[in-house]
Amino acid sequence: MTYLHNIGVYFLMIVEMFRKPTKWVVMKQLMLKDIDDLIIGSLGIVAFISFFVGGVVTIQTALNIDNPLIPKYLVGFATRQSIVLEFAPTFMSIIMAGKVGSFITSSIGTMRVTEQIDALEVMGINSLNYLVFPKFISMLLYPFIISIAMFLGILGGMAACVYGGFSTLEDYIVGIQTDFETFHVVYAFIKTVVFAFILATVPSYHGYYMKGGALEVGKASTTSFVWTSVVIIILNYFLTQMLLS
Repeated sequence: MTYLHNIGVYFLMIVEMFRKPTKWVVMKQLMLKDIDDLIIGSLGIVAFISFFVGGVVTIQTALNIDNPLIPKYLVGFATRQSIVLEFAPTFMSIIMAGKVGSFITSSIGTMRVTEQIDALEVMGINSLNYLVFPKFISMLLYPFIISIAMFLGILGGMAACVYGGFSTLEDYIVGIQTDFETFHVVYAFIKTVVFAFILATVPSYHGYYMKGGALEVGKASTTSFVWTSVVIIILNYFLTQMLLS
């Protein structure tokens, strides 16, 4: 029953988030701050992880198909499929659940502990709209991060492939272009938009409704990361089943 209660409160929070909007002048500043914290602040770690994971995927693929009968261009093909279909949209979102999700939960949870949320309510401000809605709008730019992750993942794979001597640059590029389906990119961005919504709302829920003191803020951040990751993985299964089958 506790799980059902939490799910119900979560959906009520989403509905309340869109009611009684904050003035645009104030909301614009909140959005710009959240874009800087959540999107721009994540570019460095996303670029670093994507480039080197792309290289690792390429190396492992090349080592596992080390057979003279298997064409070398399959290294580029396998790398592209792995990066575009799963690594960039799904596993990068799980990584972002640790960075972005923990930041959102701790920031809102700290406001709850220090009674700043209560102060907003006393002033007649819809605290959910004030705190959660700007993060939701900011995360609509999340596909931009995933597109960078795709590009740098494939680029890192190319660097590892060429400089590691696993294949030639021409073979790698042929592999990237082989049997390319535009819908795979569309599928990846559909998942990305859904995951962006989860990354904005689930951590906000855990931060907004937490109880206790400073110690509980840390516990709420950990719980937020776990449940955000669980929801992303479950939705990934159903979205894949619906869109690719």
